[in-house]
Amino acid sequence: MLVLQTNAMTPQDHKSTVSVVSVIADAIGESHFIESSAAFATVDFAPPAPPLEICEPRQAESFFIIRIPVGWFGDWHPAPARQAMCFLSGEFSVEVSDGEIRRFGPGALLLLEDLSGKGHRTRLLNRTPALIAVTRLSDEK
Repeated sequence: MLVLQTNAMTPQDHKSTVSVVSVIADAIGESHFIESSAAFATVDFAPPAPPLEICEPRQAESFFIIRIPVGWFGDWHPAPARQAMCFLSGEFSVEVSDGEIRRFGPGALLLLEDLSGKGHRTRLLNRTPALIAVTRLSDEK
């Protein structure tokens, strides 16, 4: 699971990398949070508009939006596919099998890659439904 925190702009947002948190399954099926970073490259993305800074593109298969009902709790489960999840509304807790729990809310982007093993569990913390934009990714990393 990849997490890019994209909330309010700060002076740190003008760095050449962005902080990334991944949730992965290890060789014995336990899941863990892993810290890393993704580099930006300046790309002529939409000429004649000025260039933009973009992280490395990933191949996608489909896009959809999920509405999460109040009280939703997904007990231990691996991700059904490699997918990027961008939280549009709501606050969630995510627990990995090594016991660590983190919270994610609007603006967080998660790349789920724990396709085997015990997986993770997720709980909606809000008292209103939440929306998540999901992009299913190809198996290529």
